[in-house]
Amino acid sequence: MNQKQRERMESGRGFIAALDQSGGSTPKALLQYGVKETEYSNEEEMYTLVHEMRTRIIKSSAFSSDYILGAILFENTMDRKIDGKFTGEYLWEEKGIVPFLKIDKGLAEEKNGVQLMKPMPELDRLLDRANEKGIFGTKMRSVIKEANKEAIKEVVAQQFEVAKQILAKGLMPIIEPEVDIYSEDKQKSEEILRDELRKHLSTLDENVKVMLKLSLPSEDNYYKELANHPHVLRVVALSGGYEREEANEKLARNHGVIASFSRALAESLVADQTDQDFNKLLTSSVETIYKASLT
Repeated sequence: MNQKQRERMESGRGFIAALDQSGGSTPKALLQYGVKETEYSNEEEMYTLVHEMRTRIIKSSAFSSDYILGAILFENTMDRKIDGKFTGEYLWEEKGIVPFLKIDKGLAEEKNGVQLMKPMPELDRLLDRANEKGIFGTKMRSVIKEANKEAIKEVVAQQFEVAKQILAKGLMPIIEPEVDIYSEDKQKSEEILRDELRKHLSTLDENVKVMLKLSLPSEDNYYKELANHPHVLRVVALSGGYEREEANEKLARNHGVIASFSRALAESLVADQTDQDFNKLLTSSVETIYKASLT
């Protein structure tokens, strides 16, 4: 594990940019960016367009290590290059931003109010490739929609099982058991989730740390204990569907938690903007998310 990157993630000021839309979420991300599905005819063309979008964001002067600690990439983005360097290498060597990789293969069908991660039979090979391409850590997402105690236990157990596989490869796992912000019993789900996270963190070997990516909680500072936990490098928050202004307001009320926003980061950015307008809007977005992450 790159110790300079680890130190930056543990004590640096800023937030994590989530640039990891994949599969079914890529057309939606492109549409938000002003690129219609009629503008590409196959998956390769789609991923080329989304890489152009991400390259524009990453190369912008607004996308600076003064504000941004890390960036989460999709596998296809990791394998592509920016100015002759693989994206993860470009982020660290040219921008001083720590690269992460989304490793999950999507969500299984909902069962008992949760969606587990789909199987990842090729994970070891993917983690080896991530190491080869300068990636520091990984991220994997599950979803909790109902306060079903046994199902939430299963979500957290799966997340930690995969996290230990990632740690064994010398990478830093971001554990992401997202609680649906529209869940009718969201707060009860968060209570069960926090208890399960505590239990599994206590099983980690001494000096082992993981990162947690959690939905903005119903009760302010609900995850402060986890942010201060000896086995937690950092707690980051996902916007989960909130508009940027609301997400920032909620984040600012949760001390010790930093942002890892995706849609909220790219809000208002469109393909046909001039570079001047694009950079101006991205600067505003980056600075407001950064400010909310400082509390």
